[in-house]
Formats: sequence, structure tokens, C-alpha cells
Amino acid sequence: MRLHDLKPRPGAKHRRKRLGQGESSGHGKTSGRGGKGQSARSGSSIRPGFEGGQMPLIRRIPKRGFNNTSFKISYCGVNLESLNQFEDGARVDEQAIREAGLANGPSHGVKILGRGELTKKLTVVVSAFSATAKAQIEAKGGSCETLPKKVQPAKFSAQKAAAAAAAAKPAQK
Repeated sequence: MRLHDLKPRPGAKHRRKRLGQGESSGHGKTSGRGGKGQSARSGSSIRPGFEGGQMPLIRRIPKRGFNNTSFKISYCGVNLESLNQFEDGARVDEQAIREAGLANGPSHGVKILGRGELTKKLTVVVSAFSATAKAQIEAKGGSCETLPKKVQPAKFSAQKAAAAAAAAKPAQK
């Protein structure tokens, strides 16, 4: 078998549907758009859920309850076994964990989870700990310090904190 012998599988390639090429093509006259109406016009697109002016279903059904997702506190989970890459006796905080690539993306902080075995004595300073993780860190002679809760995810809080610090300096004079 050579390169010139290679061909796509039968049925894998399709000819482009050529619209408006006469009645006998099967796609002539109205070009597959049906007869008249809004969807037959050029440039026509109707947003999802639009029902032609009738009250849409999403607005007809009653709304109940409360959704708390915008106030939810979400942590980036980091397992104990991944903390073994830090040196013995090191102070491990959120910045060190993010620089090591163990926690990525916006979150309200880092939470240490208890999966795996910790082999080193560390001082861990993060937003939250699971009970098993805290017990294991302290069993190795390390210490756990909990940071105060953040109001906004990490990607926003650094900018806001810098702006707040700059605004507070002139007020102190």
C-alpha cells in the first residue's frame, strides 16, 4: 500500500448541497426553506425559545425557590500526596501551591484534601482543610493555619485588593 492508494472510507465524503440550481436538483425554487414566512427570508434567525410572539414557555411557568450559586464559596482542592514535592520544613501557602501548578483557575482559595500520604513536615497556610488532611499534617509535626474567607474568587481579589490599598493610602495622611 502506498500513499496514492489511500482513499476516504465510502460515505465519509459528501458533496456540498447546492441550493437554488433548478427544480430538478430537488433544492430549487425555495431552496429547502419552505414557503414564505419569517424563516424563508434572508438574514432571518430566531433566538432559541422564541415562539412567534406567543408568551414563551420559560416565561409561562412559575418561578419558585432561591438559587445561591452566585454566593457559593468554591475551593480549589489539592491532595496531601501532591504536597510532597515541597521541601521538608517549608511554609506552603496558596501562592506557592499555585506557582507549583497544583491549583489552577479562579476560586475563593485552596482546600487541602486527605488523599495520599504526606511524608514531610510542612507549615501549610490555606483557606480550608479536610479533617483527615489536618490530622495527617499535624501527625507529621507540621502545622495548619487557616486564612480568613475571601469574598470574591482569586482572579478578581488581587486587583480589588491593590485598588483598595491604593485608595487607603491617601486617606491615612
